[in-house]
This record gives sequence, C-alpha cells and structure tokens, in this order.
Amino acid sequence: MTSSPFRSRSRRHVETVPKPSVPTARAIVDCAAYVDGARLPGRFTPQTALAEIRSRGTGFVWIGLFEPDSHQMGEIAQVFGLHELAVEDAVTGRQRPKFERYDDTMVTVMRTVGYVEHDMHSVSEIVQTGEIMVFLGADFVVAVRHGEHNELTAVRHRLEAEPDRLALGPGVVLHAIADVVVDSYIDVAQAVEFDVESMEEELFSPRSKIPIEAIYQLKREVVELRRAVRPLAGPLQTLTSPRTPLPKEVRRYLRDVADHHSGVTERINDLDETLTTLVGAAVAKIAVQQNTDMRKISAYIAILAVPTMIAGIYGMNFDTMPELRQPWGYPVTLIVMATICTGLAVVFRRVRWL
Repeated sequence: MTSSPFRSRSRRHVETVPKPSVPTARAIVDCAAYVDGARLPGRFTPQTALAEIRSRGTGFVWIGLFEPDSHQMGEIAQVFGLHELAVEDAVTGRQRPKFERYDDTMVTVMRTVGYVEHDMHSVSEIVQTGEIMVFLGADFVVAVRHGEHNELTAVRHRLEAEPDRLALGPGVVLHAIADVVVDSYIDVAQAVEFDVESMEEELFSPRSKIPIEAIYQLKREVVELRRAVRPLAGPLQTLTSPRTPLPKEVRRYLRDVADHHSGVTERINDLDETLTTLVGAAVAKIAVQQNTDMRKISAYIAILAVPTMIAGIYGMNFDTMPELRQPWGYPVTLIVMATICTGLAVVFRRVRWL
C-alpha cells in the first residue's frame, strides 16, 4: 500500500528541524559583581563580571540561574570552570541533598519546599518541592534553581543591604541561601502541623465523616517533606567542619542553620508519627462504625424474620390447621406478628442495637 505523501513529508520535516538554541541570558536571573560587600554598578555578563573581579584581585561574582538547559549550563561551566558531573546534575535536577568538592569548587544541593493551599478534604498536592544547587568558588557563587516557589531575589536584596556581611566573601551567600531554605522548612512544617491538628480534631469529633483518604494524602505529603528535609543534615554538618574552606564567622552562622534544621527534622518526624496514629484511629473508627451498622442490620433482619416465619407456616395451607377456618385467624395472626416485632424492637433499642 502506498503511504500518504503528506505523512512522509511531515516525518522528514520533523527529523530535519534542529532544536532551537536558547541564549544563556534567558536562564540568568541576575548577575552581579561585589567588592568589599558593595555591588559594582552597571550590567555584567558572567564573563565580564568574572574578568572584572579577577582584574581587581578582590571580591566575587554572584550569578543566579533558573532551570538552565544543557547548552546554557555548559557556557556557564566554561566561564567558571565547573566540573561536568556537577553540571549534569544541575541540568537534570531532582538531586538528593548533598555536598561535594571538585578541586577548589564546593557544590551543595538543597531541596526546597513550598506549601500549597488546598481544601482539607481534597486529595491534592500539599507540599511542593524544588531544588537549589550552589557552586561555591574562591571568587564566585553560582546558584541554580529548579521550581517556581524558591526565588532568591529577596535574599540578594537583604544581603546587599548588609555590606559588612557580604564583605566576608561568597560563603555568606551560601549561608543566606541555606538559611532561607531551612526557614521555609519551618514554615511548611507549621502549615502542615495545622492541617494535622485540624484533621485530628475532625476525626475525633462525634458523628463526623471519616476523612481516611485525606489522612493518607497528608501522610504521603509528610513523607515527601521528610525526604526533602532530612538528608540536608549531612551537608550542613560538613559545611560547619573546620576542614571546610569557609571563614570561621560563616561556619558559626551555618551551625545556627544546622540547629534549626535539627529542630524542624524532629518536628516532621513527630508529624509523621501523629499521622500514623491517626491512620490507626481512623481504621479503628471505621471498624466500630461497620460493627454498629452490622448490629443494626442484624436487628432489622431478626424483626423481619418473625412475620416471615409466621407467614411461611400458614402459607403451607394444611387442612388440619383449624385456625385457618376461623374468622378471627387473620386479625389475630397480624396482632401476634406486630406484638412480637414491637417487643424485639424495644429489646434491641434497650441494648442500643437500634
């Protein structure tokens, strides 16, 4: 069978069209050079900023990137001499929090989290995750972000308002980023804790609908939060070590961040344990409710069995059943049925089966 000429032309067209190359500037959020804690005036490219700093022999370059592709990240790697393995991780994202050293460059990966407003009973995303990868050299900081919720513009503005701190070097930028990331952990943990408390209050309220699916969803989101937060303990511990080539003052600041991280990690573990307890309580409450429903069903079946049995007996139509020939037989039978059923209903209500 002859193939369609339109289809064959379309296939050849798709194969020959090259993927457009996006300029590196599209991925750059901000690029600045700092000397003695002050930002140098003017606009810089990564090349001109690094050349300016190295010609002066002091200061550092801080460049922020948002979800760069391999071509964009490759150009940045050539300028700052970044290792190809770390560059590949920066492009793909979804890395586990870690700390690595490539010659004179330190690479720190931090997972970021954000709280998503949601309906309590909806099964939807609650914790949004992203990533920040920081390349730290002697005279540069390259921060690569993945995710819409982890902007660093406020961090840059806050540091630029404190030139004395910024004069300590690029390590201060790493501390500021780590600090804002851990603070976001605390904020998200507080929001999730409020959800857990609301879920707990609703679960143990009498005659409330059991939100079992919402509890499972919240449990899954807390697990996701724990996976994002807990692994950062190792990198923070390494960064605070005296063997790390960071100023002593920066290491002190990082120890404070590590303390806050330890606290929020314990808090998330407590939330996880609380949700585990809530899942067990919800399952137990469902079992109790099902047992109550079964008792009600059994009581109604017992009540209905009485008229069914009597009607079945007299439905056999034997000739030797004298009451069948009596004029009072029908009303008496109905009265007996009603009396027995009423008695059973009273008994079942007393024992709270109805």
